[in-house]
Parts: sequence; C-alpha cells; structure tokens
Amino acid sequence: MILTVTLNTALDITYRLPGLRPHASHRVTEVTERPGGKGLNVARVLAALGHEVTVTGFTGGATGRVVQEQLTATAGVVDALVPVTGATRRTIAVVDQGTGDTTQLNEPGPTVTSAEWSAFQEAYEDLLGGVSAVALCGSLPPGVPVGAYAGLVRSARAAGVPVLLDTSGEPLRRGVAARPDIVKPNAEELAELTGSHEPLRATQDARRRGARAVVASLGAQGLLAVAPEGRWRAAPPARVHGNPTGAGDSAVAGLLSGLVDQLPWPDRLTRAIALSAATVLAPVAGEFDRGAYEELLGRVAVTVEVTAA
Repeated sequence: MILTVTLNTALDITYRLPGLRPHASHRVTEVTERPGGKGLNVARVLAALGHEVTVTGFTGGATGRVVQEQLTATAGVVDALVPVTGATRRTIAVVDQGTGDTTQLNEPGPTVTSAEWSAFQEAYEDLLGGVSAVALCGSLPPGVPVGAYAGLVRSARAAGVPVLLDTSGEPLRRGVAARPDIVKPNAEELAELTGSHEPLRATQDARRRGARAVVASLGAQGLLAVAPEGRWRAAPPARVHGNPTGAGDSAVAGLLSGLVDQLPWPDRLTRAIALSAATVLAPVAGEFDRGAYEELLGRVAVTVEVTAA
C-alpha cells in the first residue's frame, strides 16, 4: 500500500472553450470535475498502474463531499481523509481549445484549526504502520504550520517508510532539512530553494541541504535526477502539446511506483517521463493516455549527467 498526503485537497474543475479572450464573455463547451490536489492526482495514477493507494489530508463542506463521493468510485483508492469544518477548495482550469493553453485559478483552501491538525497527525501516524512509501504533496492550507511537512517527513523516517516530498517555498525549505528520500521541485521551486538557476548546481545544492535524492522537473526539457547512485537526465522524444495540469503529479507517481517496484533510477525516470507526457495528452488532471504511455516507455531518452557543477 502506498500513502499519498494532500493537505490542501480540491475539486478540480476544467472548462473547455473555443478561445480565451480577456474582458469577454465565453461560452463553455465542456465541463469536467475530478477530485484534485497533487496527492489525489498522484493516487489516481498509481491506482491506474495497479498499486493499492490510501489517500489522506483534509476534506470539508459540500465540495469535500463531492470529492469523497468521486473517490469512492475510483478502483484501488482508499479514502482516509480527515474532516474539517471549512470547505474544500476548488481549482479552475480554463483550456483554450484554439491554442491548447491552460489558465489555472486556485482557491486558498479552508482554515485548519489546531485541533484538526492534531487529529490529522494522529491519523497519519496510524496509517504509516501499513504502507510501503508515502508522498507528501502540494500546498499547505491556512492554519497548518509552515513546518508541517518537516514533521511528517520525520515521522515517516522514524517508521522506516520511504518518503517523497513535492511542495514549494518555505514548506519545501524546512521539509528538505528533515531529510526526505526524494524531493521533486520544478525549476522555479528549485531556484527559490537554492538561489541558483543552473539546474545541476541547484539540484546538488538541494541534496546538500538534506534530501537523499533530488529530481528536478525542467518542463519540456524533462527531468534531472541527482541521487547517491548517480546523476541522470531524462526527456521525452518530442515536445507534447495539451493540458499540462497534473503532469508533474504523474511524474511523482512514476517515481514512487518505481521506488516501490525497486527499479533502478533510469527506469524510474523513464516511467516518470512517459506518465508525465501521457498526462499532457489526457483531457483532465490525474489521468493519462494509456496508449501514449506504453508507446513512450520505449522512446524516453535517459543519459548519464557528467557535467561538473
């Protein structure tokens, strides 16, 4: 069983329209709703790959009920979300079908009380006893301490559970210092953490700050991984066009799946890149184009990184 943590869960709403113009009214041609937040996207991809997954985090209000109702219909995913008084947020993706570009609007999330945070920590500690890996994903809702992920990383390490951290800003800075097994920042998050815009130097610096392995997402350029076993770059065979929402979450699912399956790093990166690209080709976050994924597995380029920092 794999555990994914999404402290700031969401209901992802995707609007598709022929073209997006500022200061104009638009007629939406298609609307889809899915349980969202980074960890829930990761969980759905893992379940589609055949893994059993438990999801936890916070849920509340009418939006939270919709999220949970849809989760119960997802094969392979177990709902262990913790209730809060506030309402689960919504995230809105507006897809311009003419250009393929996506505009994202993210609500902040409910304010979590100290009692609700304590209840979550107890539930999390209990869940750690029966899982093979944990992913800590996404932003913190209001009220959750900025060092929350650092504490959750330490709890996982104390339980002997490998932990992947995917967040940003100060929660990432503090979380890295708690020594997670893997961190997966994008280029902007990595630069903010380290002060360096040179990917290899920044990735190595992030490792020195405490992470055992760092996998940096470089957009269309793919992934750069620095681990005790070596350094690699992995990239898709060609640039893919579509909705990028959830592509990074699918990469996390690939890395976590590869960790649990005990794959060598090049194979983990291949899986992560293929899933990420196949997600761009899918209509909504947390899903991937199965045919594209299987085809891409044999075409991802993974090279040993030898450039000096």
